[in-house]
Amino acid sequence: MLITSYQHRYNEENKFIVENNVKEEVKIDTKENKNEDKIVTEKEETKTVDIIYNDETINMNLEDYVVGVVACEMPASFDIEALKAMAIAARTFALYKINTNKNYKLSTTTKDQCYISVDKMKKNWGNSFNKNYEKIKTAVNETQNQFMTYNDKVILSFYFSISNGYTENCENVFSQKLDYLKSVDSSWDSEYDYKEKTVSFTEKDFLKKLGINSSTINDIKVNKSKTGRASTVVVNGKSFKGTNFRTLLGLRSTDVEITRKDGKVYIDTKGYGHGVGMSQYGANAMAKKGYSYDEILKYYYTGIKINE
Repeated sequence: MLITSYQHRYNEENKFIVENNVKEEVKIDTKENKNEDKIVTEKEETKTVDIIYNDETINMNLEDYVVGVVACEMPASFDIEALKAMAIAARTFALYKINTNKNYKLSTTTKDQCYISVDKMKKNWGNSFNKNYEKIKTAVNETQNQFMTYNDKVILSFYFSISNGYTENCENVFSQKLDYLKSVDSSWDSEYDYKEKTVSFTEKDFLKKLGINSSTINDIKVNKSKTGRASTVVVNGKSFKGTNFRTLLGLRSTDVEITRKDGKVYIDTKGYGHGVGMSQYGANAMAKKGYSYDEILKYYYTGIKINE
């Protein structure tokens, strides 16, 4: 029995329009900001950050920290412009946290940003360490001290792996409306098949994970947002916010298609991550088409400026 279906499929014509509009929007923004005075923020005073790594608090250089984040968060095989965009997003995120609380200790898990040490990089990359490390180091060095602002304030630079074809409005995921985190078309992600995946559960296990005291599924209803993601999922009359449904079942995204057959529940997901801000795979697809890191960032983060 089909419960719900995808509302948004890749549209070649829409992608063509997006590709032609991005450059024009960024060119206009660049001209407007060309003669603008540099903004002085906390980042000039913050040369180091405190992180919690392997259960220890470590104080380290901000730029070295960014190298570790990029190495953990994005494949080193990605285009250099995508890696530069990632470096600025990572640096901006750290600065936002520190500007909000100068004593803040950055988690090195998904609570904040993933981070790995040089020793971990060597273990992960083996013979490719030198090549990968130098590439990421170059991306960080060539964007050194650059960060994003909106209305002269450092932004909360959310990012994620890959979309379902659209990014999501911040308020639909984190219950906080931020004008620079608006839904945009991310058809570029189609080049990676949106990382679609199917997982299955027995009906009993499905209900147990959702905290529903029953052995039988009576009904399932999925309500979707304009971006094709589940805003709410109702199971046996109990309503779940899409993001909570995803967490409880350990799903890749909230873009779900649910079917039931022979006592099992099958869930197809499209995309990977919360969907807010920059799509990392979308950034790489844009970079491969010739977009620069600043064009990528100004596309995914609406109305932002890049400062040094």
